[in-house]
Amino acid sequence: MESHLEDWIFQREYAERILREQFDVAELTGFGFDDRPQALSAAGAIVHYLRENAARGDDAANGDALRHLDRVRYYELRNSLVLDPVSVRNLELLAPIFLEESTRSPGPTTLIAALDVTVTGMGARLLRSWLLRPLIDPEAIEARLAAVTHLVQQTVVRGEIRKELKGILDLERLTGRITLGLAAPRELVALRKSLTQLPVLKNFLTPPPAGAMEERERKRSGIGSLKIRYNQIFGYYIEISKPNLHLAPADYERKQTLVNAERFTSTELREYERKILAADERILEIERQLFIDVRSSVASQAARLRRTAAAVAQLDVLTSFAKLAADRGYSRPELSSAGELLIIAGRHPVIEELLRQKGERFVPNDLCFEPGRQQLLLITGPNMGGKSTYLRQSALIVLMAQIGSFVPARQAKLPITDRIFTRIGASDNLARGRSTFLVEMSEVAAILNHATPASLVLLDEVGRGTATFDGLSIAWAVVEHLQKHIRARTLFATHYHELTELADLLPAVKNVHVSAKETPSEIIFLRRVEPGSADKSYGIEVARLAGLPHSVIKRAREVLKRHEQSEHELSETLSPVGSGTAHKNGNQEVLFTALDHQVLEKLRGADLDQLKPLDALNLLAHR
Repeated sequence: MESHLEDWIFQREYAERILREQFDVAELTGFGFDDRPQALSAAGAIVHYLRENAARGDDAANGDALRHLDRVRYYELRNSLVLDPVSVRNLELLAPIFLEESTRSPGPTTLIAALDVTVTGMGARLLRSWLLRPLIDPEAIEARLAAVTHLVQQTVVRGEIRKELKGILDLERLTGRITLGLAAPRELVALRKSLTQLPVLKNFLTPPPAGAMEERERKRSGIGSLKIRYNQIFGYYIEISKPNLHLAPADYERKQTLVNAERFTSTELREYERKILAADERILEIERQLFIDVRSSVASQAARLRRTAAAVAQLDVLTSFAKLAADRGYSRPELSSAGELLIIAGRHPVIEELLRQKGERFVPNDLCFEPGRQQLLLITGPNMGGKSTYLRQSALIVLMAQIGSFVPARQAKLPITDRIFTRIGASDNLARGRSTFLVEMSEVAAILNHATPASLVLLDEVGRGTATFDGLSIAWAVVEHLQKHIRARTLFATHYHELTELADLLPAVKNVHVSAKETPSEIIFLRRVEPGSADKSYGIEVARLAGLPHSVIKRAREVLKRHEQSEHELSETLSPVGSGTAHKNGNQEVLFTALDHQVLEKLRGADLDQLKPLDALNLLAHR
């Protein structure tokens, strides 16, 4: 249901007044509105709308309903990797392209479904936000990766954290309902139960005394393998392996005997534990006291609860990333500042999980982009061979790295990517009068107009929506433009084998192909991406696998053989403007011909000097 606001609500004067009231300030300079007048008007209109609709709540009359709205945050495209709606759809980040097929699939069909092992509603929403707005700040990415690395190594702690997170309900939504005066008593009880989990989580996140204390005890005892650890049953303890027991200091007290080790405590460690437990008890007392009058005081704590919810959500997502890395063999990506992109044994995170559930193995592939030497890959090979999967998995690995996740690859060295563009598949948009080919060309136009050298471009079968020579011409020109003028890292899958000649004509353009093996009875898709172009398309063999009648397949082979006999390859002549000489450099246009053999023979046999206009028209009509 749409809501319409009158024009005066967007006026600057009204917006300034309502925002000063909302934030309880004398002026708005500190909120960054000075050079953002439209943001000022929008923010004022939003607060007006929320005030009008908050009148239903119990706290609306005393002004508490929107107390938790105390700041403004700006989101700008340049602050994150840009994913337009076309790329979000084509990469199947949130929803599958083929909805009907997805309902019958037993496993994940989207990236978010494959990655979402969060245990809270807050974490699930944050993961979705991260997927749609990946980071471009290397320091921020490294900070997330460092946290995931730590949680990967701490298997037991990670499991305990996830167990405790399951007991925390949606603090964001609970806080919102409470501040709006809409919360029922059971929701306040839910908030209390969730808050009592926080001290336990804090204990897991408190660094153990291994930095001040473990290193010192190792030096004092001479036991390099000495460990200081914590668990909920025994608290803090010192663990020494059996071969080193004779080195244990005299002031250590035995606490537990294991098969291969002994656990001890000490006066200092007990004192440390007492302080920790006393602090936990004090936190619980404060929380219980807050709950006594929670109905009247929770609104004043809304900002604090919101920060807590954000921290819990972030912890949930990061522990989920660590679980995925440990369970699925993901590796930590390395960020490259030189523009090199290298993926060793990369996999598609969604398809790999689908195959795993079927007991099958995903075939990994490598990818390399090197500035100036390998920037655009022309990918040929049979349909059903895995070209589209290769394109998508490359983009998903880049995206996962920039949200701070480990990636499905043995090794990944990645530059910061500013945008991911995709042109994979096309469909009619009849409601707007747009044909399949028009949609395809619109998507290609958006890429050519907005891609930068820091972008990743995925193009699949450009030009197939029109006549063969039209499509080939467009695809040829698009490759030239991408390589000469944009220089984005590009994966260009095509069924036009003529395009493979561009690898000899343009620098940094390379051919790769998805391999297949043909036997007398079948075609086997190896799904390996290898250097060089494919020697054939196997289209007729794929048609045979699809069940076309034998007579159709036989006739298709006959037609193909005749076509191959008369087919002319593209000319390798490079002709600069205004010159008839041929040169090979990146600033000249490529001219090619693709005429029918019979047409050429007719033209060669005609006496053009003596040909009358009427005879010329008859010659053309005869063709």
